[in-house]
Amino acid sequence: MTALSSLHIPRIARSGVLLMVLAVGLSAFGVGCGDGAERRSEAEGTEPLGLGKEVTVPIPAAVTTVVATGAEPRSLLRPDYPAGTVQRVTLCTAHRVEQQINEQPMHDFSAPALTIPMIAQTTAAGIDLTLGTVTSPDPTLAEALTNIGGSHAGFDLSELGAITALRLEPSPDTSTAARSALEQAFYQAVYRSIAFPDQPVGEGAVWTVRQEVTGGVVLDQITTATLTRREGDRLVIELKVTQTPKSPMWNLPNNAGALDIRDYVMQGAGTITVDLGLPLPVSGSITVGGHQAYRDPHSESMLQQTIDTQVSWTE
Repeated sequence: MTALSSLHIPRIARSGVLLMVLAVGLSAFGVGCGDGAERRSEAEGTEPLGLGKEVTVPIPAAVTTVVATGAEPRSLLRPDYPAGTVQRVTLCTAHRVEQQINEQPMHDFSAPALTIPMIAQTTAAGIDLTLGTVTSPDPTLAEALTNIGGSHAGFDLSELGAITALRLEPSPDTSTAARSALEQAFYQAVYRSIAFPDQPVGEGAVWTVRQEVTGGVVLDQITTATLTRREGDRLVIELKVTQTPKSPMWNLPNNAGALDIRDYVMQGAGTITVDLGLPLPVSGSITVGGHQAYRDPHSESMLQQTIDTQVSWTE
């Protein structure tokens, strides 16, 4: 039986396997771990993290390369805040997914937008986050989010400001739907963050950040950063993002087979403002989107998608 035919293409909405794929695999943010050390299997991909306890998810290393050092004066860009520094900030995420199989009608599997106010407090290892009242325009999810206020999360950081681990600890009475939405929102934020270069730079400097994005399709992500303006510790950075699959095939969850990647275009851009004296961006927005096409090598069936993800920060 072929990969797509085993998913019963004419009744695709009832296929648990493909619904799992739509929920996490295609978004490329579905990676996770068990209790901080054990990686989740593909079959566990739809289960949210933090079921009653804090979990720590390692994030693949980010490698920076300076392309141009920029104008004088140049200096090392480093987070510079004492432990206990507090910042109030709001993270907003939106994730649109539309899918078509063969000539069937296009279906919308988008995740509802989230608005996550939080208080960030720095520690010796990174950033602790306490969530405020999380909201969504989707009525069902909004109701599920009512108990998530007061939940905790956090980032561990390298000396270059790269996120090396994501910590999640939703409150015990948070629903599964709310946990899943929160998890995906933070993955989007993690993979839209920026690491600083390892040598002195000035205005006009350009550097790249290469990072593996793990999920249903493992991606090589390259973010090109340009320091367009600096006023003291406040930096305005333009970002351009491209993603390329590291394999020509997509291995489906639950051993459901594999699809050939026939087309994959994911790219985006945005601008963020960061303050070296504060732990999180003070403002900015990044949008990454594109289209993808997958083919079942046995049946010639085609799966096509359009994806658009936006992450924004405000104080």
